[in-house]
Amino acid sequence: MAIVFQFIIILFSLFFLMYFTFTCAHVIPKLPSSAVSPELQQRSISAQNGLYRTKFFTQILDHFNYNPQSYQTFQQRYLINDTYWGGAKKKAPIFVYMGNEGDIQWFAQNTGFMFEIAPYFNAILVFIEHRFYGKSIPFGGKKKVAYANSSTLGYLSSAQALADYATLIIDLKKNLSATESPVVVFGGSYGGMLAAWFRMKYPHVAIGALASSAPILQFDDLVSPYAFDNIITQDFRSESENCYKVIKGSWNLIEETAKKHGGLELLRKSFKICNNYIGVDALEGWLGQAWIYTAMTDYPTPTNFLSPLPAYPVRKMCEAIDSSVTGKNTLEKLYDAASIYYNYSGTSKCFDLNDHSDPHDLGGWQWQACSEMIMPEGASSKESIFPESKWSVKDRNAYCKFAYNVVPRPNWITSEFGGHNIEIVLKRSVGNIIFFNGLRDPWSGGGVLKNISKTIIAIVAKEGAHHVDLRYSTKEDPKWLKDVRKQEVKIIESWISQYHQDLATK
Repeated sequence: MAIVFQFIIILFSLFFLMYFTFTCAHVIPKLPSSAVSPELQQRSISAQNGLYRTKFFTQILDHFNYNPQSYQTFQQRYLINDTYWGGAKKKAPIFVYMGNEGDIQWFAQNTGFMFEIAPYFNAILVFIEHRFYGKSIPFGGKKKVAYANSSTLGYLSSAQALADYATLIIDLKKNLSATESPVVVFGGSYGGMLAAWFRMKYPHVAIGALASSAPILQFDDLVSPYAFDNIITQDFRSESENCYKVIKGSWNLIEETAKKHGGLELLRKSFKICNNYIGVDALEGWLGQAWIYTAMTDYPTPTNFLSPLPAYPVRKMCEAIDSSVTGKNTLEKLYDAASIYYNYSGTSKCFDLNDHSDPHDLGGWQWQACSEMIMPEGASSKESIFPESKWSVKDRNAYCKFAYNVVPRPNWITSEFGGHNIEIVLKRSVGNIIFFNGLRDPWSGGGVLKNISKTIIAIVAKEGAHHVDLRYSTKEDPKWLKDVRKQEVKIIESWISQYHQDLATK
């Protein structure tokens, strides 16, 4: 097969994302420009409608060493909304979002749940940007310097990010004279992983964590490397057996078409690819990206997250493929399905497969996926919607050695944060964590799906998608989603209540 779904690197939170398919020699392009709709490209990500104020904190470069370079500093961005805060005297809570791998404003604007519950809890909201992303760039804010090589990128890690968050939160509480205000941390996707890990590593800073769609078990041999692919396959197959078979057979169809005289030009016209570039690998990567991201964001209401999408977009894709409209061949139906993701607004005239732009500043994830975030993925089953592709540590190592002259550390995350025997370990070491997972989300295969203790709760939604619980509510939300959010509010309320009881009796 021309396309190799051997390593799929996806930014969790929105989680949006850069998607790569690796061979041992090269990387298929990131995100074609038309993958981000004109509405999203043009929409200002400034503090619109007074949603938040932007501030900066002077952060240390290296929390874990004491050599002279460690003491260098950079400006870390955070967003704050104190509209509903009850104040320090009332010990009102502080809700903190753990920034993902991208621009923090984008995450803040897609985490409506926190804004909607702030009045109920009289909470202040803080969204902290992850180092090396957005405006939080070390080395004088110069991205070219910060991203130059492994010597500078070596300061980009989850442990450093968590230490950033702890340092900033502690300082903020002092500045607000709110040292006794309880902190609850939130996050979705990679941010959800950080929220759970923060609660484990810094229990003296945060009293609890809501970790939404956080695949903290997608490491080592904790879960099957093919779980991600299997869930995508099931998402489409559950909507239509014919739809599943058409997509499954599309890779061979595209490759056979390309071999024929005029085949590439036929593919270009069928999929409305721009005139500057067409290639089989790139086209298949473009289609694969649409199926993957749509499965992740198979929300029950219309959204404008990764791109404008209708409610239940996987179903809409399958309806396009199953359409009985006369005169349309299989390639045209595949285009109609992909357009649900890439061009639902109908504004894109063609798709540039050679545009590797990064509108949400997610580029640092490629380094993280070559250092510590080694999350095995592949497609092994004959039933898979994608071509067969075995997970290979050797191939990942070869790419990372080529790109950064480093060899990944696949066991480091479980060494640093745990994962093996997680039920026993967490039960005896920490509490107050909510793990939300929607089973239509491919990342749920690496999530915590069962309660671990009375205070480490797994909320699982059969029809849920990627951190759907953190999105703004709408009048079209199904009852199960409303119930999930109510349960989360009730649990967080119990944490804060217990905190105040403990404080009163100390």
